[in-house]
Amino acid sequence: MTQTITHPATAKLEIPKRGMPVTIITGFLGSGKTTLLNHILSDRQGLKVAVLVNEFGDINIDSQLLVSIDEGMVELSNGCICCTINEDLVEAVYKVLEREDKVDYMVIETTGVADPLPIILTFLGTELRDMTRLDSIVTMVDSETFTPEHFDSEAAFKQITYADITILNKTDLASAKKVLSVETYIKSVKEGARILHSEHGKVPLNLVLDVEYNTPNDYANLVKEEIEQSKQDSHKHHAREHASHESHEAHQHEHAHAHEKHDSHSHEHHAHEHHHHHSSHLDNDGFVSIAFEGNRPFDVKKFETFLQLHLPSEVFRAKGILWFTNSEDRHIFQLSGARFNLNGEPWQSAPKNQLVFIGRNLDADNLRQHLTDCFA
Repeated sequence: MTQTITHPATAKLEIPKRGMPVTIITGFLGSGKTTLLNHILSDRQGLKVAVLVNEFGDINIDSQLLVSIDEGMVELSNGCICCTINEDLVEAVYKVLEREDKVDYMVIETTGVADPLPIILTFLGTELRDMTRLDSIVTMVDSETFTPEHFDSEAAFKQITYADITILNKTDLASAKKVLSVETYIKSVKEGARILHSEHGKVPLNLVLDVEYNTPNDYANLVKEEIEQSKQDSHKHHAREHASHESHEAHQHEHAHAHEKHDSHSHEHHAHEHHHHHSSHLDNDGFVSIAFEGNRPFDVKKFETFLQLHLPSEVFRAKGILWFTNSEDRHIFQLSGARFNLNGEPWQSAPKNQLVFIGRNLDADNLRQHLTDCFA
């Protein structure tokens, strides 16, 4: 059975019913992943889409929010849902699959410094392969700021090499010569690269959803290695458990009752076989994340001085909600590379300052002190 949705531009998006199709969106810090997600949610061609993200912060759900299902999931009035991944990707996928109100499509956003391979292997090398169909890996690239070194990030390189589709985003901010040079580089490291151009993450969805570009056979050996490694890890774990039990039984008879409890716990089986392939979000390439909160307003001129003089060059991405004196609005702050913007909107809660900075070799205490100095 195939469901056909007519695109406004007369193109058709067909979703075969053979396991929920999954698109993984990856890309370096500030490349436009969340902008593409918002485009998918607003122009989804009648599909009910489940979006899995690490945090809700950037997803445009305020105006559409219908009902909060639980702390990690929200349902939109258009039938789409957003779900946070938290620590376990497999659990988040099951939360979507087990819903009574079925969705048609799943889109997953990785963090900007994540190697996409562990997420790919989660769908191809665990029981999820029987319930989902990995459709494509879409990599967003900031055409203006991208360089072949790309901040010396191994993760950024892998995002390009594993991409089924590469979207050169922000082409309106880059010269034609720069866009061509980025495209030439990508083709040099990714044979047969499929490349699209976009402004503000807008691309025809029938070019990125349900395209069937991902080829599981390409990952067959990696999946086999991953499964073998998982088995070895399991055997080692049980061997350690067994050795531990024997040691305790030989030397600590007085703890027999405690061991009975421990042994029964060791042999519990979970309903789902969980393989924790996903790596720590920021460990890759030495990145760190620094958060800052304050219940006093900033002086806008002091904050401008901070951005001009005290913001470390090693900060690649920052975002937050800012509270300024002499302003009734909350200000949504986004920084990517050397660019930043502030957008004002009414407060929906008690005012406060909240910021997150992502970068390398950052001095957290020094950064927080400079921000504290911005208070009015």
